[in-house]
Amino acid sequence: MNTQATPVVPQPPVPDSAVLAEVVRSGFIEGRHRGSLVVLAADGSVDFVLGVPELPVFPRSSNKPMQAAAILHTGLHLDGELLALAAASHSAETFHLDGVRKILAGAGLTEQALQTPPSLPLDPVESEAWIRCGGHPEPILMDCSGKHAAMLATCVANGWDTGSYLELEHPVQQQALATVQQLSGEQVSAIGTDGCGAPLMAVSLTGLARAFRAIALADPGTPERRVADAMRAHPEYVAGTRRIDTWLMRGIPGAVAKMGAEAVQAVALDDGRALAFKIEDGGYRAVGPVLAAALRRMGVTAAGDALGRIASAPLYGGGHPVGEVRAAF
Repeated sequence: MNTQATPVVPQPPVPDSAVLAEVVRSGFIEGRHRGSLVVLAADGSVDFVLGVPELPVFPRSSNKPMQAAAILHTGLHLDGELLALAAASHSAETFHLDGVRKILAGAGLTEQALQTPPSLPLDPVESEAWIRCGGHPEPILMDCSGKHAAMLATCVANGWDTGSYLELEHPVQQQALATVQQLSGEQVSAIGTDGCGAPLMAVSLTGLARAFRAIALADPGTPERRVADAMRAHPEYVAGTRRIDTWLMRGIPGAVAKMGAEAVQAVALDDGRALAFKIEDGGYRAVGPVLAAALRRMGVTAAGDALGRIASAPLYGGGHPVGEVRAAF
């Protein structure tokens, strides 16, 4: 057994981030979530900043719309809900799993080709139902299986090896790297391994917001626009029926939204405005309040009930609400 610890890559000291959210219990601030946030104006210039959004982060699944555009650049024919699923962190609802199988079947593949780690559904409701029925972790249940299925289909379409599709040197990952750099407008500063096993490219939050803006404003017929249109038309395939990204894209016409693990979020509007942020400690409970506050600061009010549903994360004591996680700006 290899007992050696993974070497830590030396990094310079990180400048102070900003307090993005407060944890308030019984009127007492018992904690704070720090992080960085950037808002771009309609012309792409930086409009509002908290913390240090120029520093690189791993966007995690917020990179998926760029990865989906990359596979289209290779010539893969995928549109509609299946393309939305290629950009998804899905909840493993029945329609998600059916979609993943359809992508694979279209390439002559089965679930056995997936190299996602066996997982339970990301959505707690779906996970509980799966376990209650005697289910166990499976690769297709992993929230990234749509992305992996699309990458595998890309390999088949181009005659590339399917067994090594997660290697950084593989053509599908090299195209993803090139697309992330092109859309973000900056060089990838670090490459790691995402939770699903795929290569993960680091960019700044400003670069992430710039990439989402480029996707939202792309010309009709381009790979980027096809991804944006698929996500807008089928938001439930991008996330699930009980998820923030779905609520936002349903409530804000023209929006493109995608969360990432470790509390990353990016959103672009169809007028060119965009935002990206990361909660430094990965505290996902702060994402909704920070996102709602940022969108309201941008003047977004016509979002149905989406912002109201996420603006405050309640805290409980004795089974009753006694406080909340709220935005600090």
